[in-house]
Parts: sequence; C-alpha cells; structure tokens
Amino acid sequence: MVNPLAGADHQIAGWFHVHLSQAFVNLLRVFSEPGSAQWIGVVLFLAVIFFVWKRAWPALVTMIVAVPGGMLLNELLKLAVHRHRPFLDGWFVDWSGYSFASGHTIGATLLYGQLLLFLLPLMRSKRWQRLTILSAAMLVMLVGFSRIALGAHYLSDVIAAMVLGVLWLMICALLLKPMRRRVVAAVAIAVEEPRPATAATVEGHASARPLSPIS
Repeated sequence: MVNPLAGADHQIAGWFHVHLSQAFVNLLRVFSEPGSAQWIGVVLFLAVIFFVWKRAWPALVTMIVAVPGGMLLNELLKLAVHRHRPFLDGWFVDWSGYSFASGHTIGATLLYGQLLLFLLPLMRSKRWQRLTILSAAMLVMLVGFSRIALGAHYLSDVIAAMVLGVLWLMICALLLKPMRRRVVAAVAIAVEEPRPATAATVEGHASARPLSPIS
C-alpha cells in the first residue's frame, strides 16, 4: 500500500530526532502521558467503579466496548501492518512493538472522545460545549504531537490513529444505538444530586396550601 505521507513522515521524524534534548524529551513525555496505557487504565478503572456504583449499566458497556475494545483492535492492526517505528535506538527510547497506528493517540482519542459523548448531552450552554470539545481535541493532538516528536511514531501513524479512533466511536454509537438514550439518562442521574425529601415535602405543602382571601 502506497503511503502518500511517506516523504513528510521521514522528514519530520528526522528533524525532531536531530533537535531532541533532555529537557525537550522530558516535556514530550509529560505531553504523552494522557495517552499512556497506565493513565487510561486508571481513568477506566475509576469510570467502571463510578458506573457500577450508580448502576449505570448501559454507560458501563459503552465505555468498555469503545475504549478497551478499540485499543485491542489497534493492537491487531499493528500486527497486521507490521510497520517499524521511526527510531528504536537512543537514550530516550522506551518503546517497542510496531508503529501503525499510534497506540497512545488512538487511546486518547477513544477515551476522551467517549467521555465527551457522555458529557455533551448534559451541558446546556453551547459555550461550555465548544470549550469541552476544543479541550478534548487539543489534548488528543498534544498526545499525537509528542509521539511524533519523540520518534515513536510517524505523522501518518498519528493521523491514522485519530481517524480510526473517531470511526470506532461512530461504529460503537451506531451498534449501541438502542442503548444511547439509556446511556445519557444513566449518566445524567449519576451526576445529579438527589433533592432532599424534606425540601420536596415543604414545597409540596406550600403549593397545596390555599390562598387566604384578601379583605
């Protein structure tokens, strides 16, 4: 299969490899962390506990199918494509395995994309919706940039990971369409604070009390 980005892939990877410094590598590793398996595992663990506690079963199923399921498919894709990484030697190299597509990038795309799909229906303000979408997109792009700059992946690996991640989220949304309304409702119930019974009772009595005639 012909890669139209082959020239850009090698030029960008070579440029960053020459200009890497200890401080830059340390910064890039920080940017890369939100897409790491350890970070995603912690967030997923907390999300599973939260959904189980709130008995939000549709949201739990959606989260598991979308994020770990998509990451597993990406690992199978790596084995099928068998593309080697830009650099495997160097004092900063802490990775192994194959390159296409970027695991960090697709993990970030799936995790923050699915959380975004959970949160957007709960936001009434368009401004907050746009800000949340922009923040998630910036986080994913930052993870992708860090993987390119470190030499762990080519540009095409990162772009493919983002595209595949979005496509998998769309497929999950389509396949789990019968559960979609229940997912949104479950998350809404989970995040809303229950009204105190006393307050509701007082309001009920106040509304039921007849008005006194004006003399």
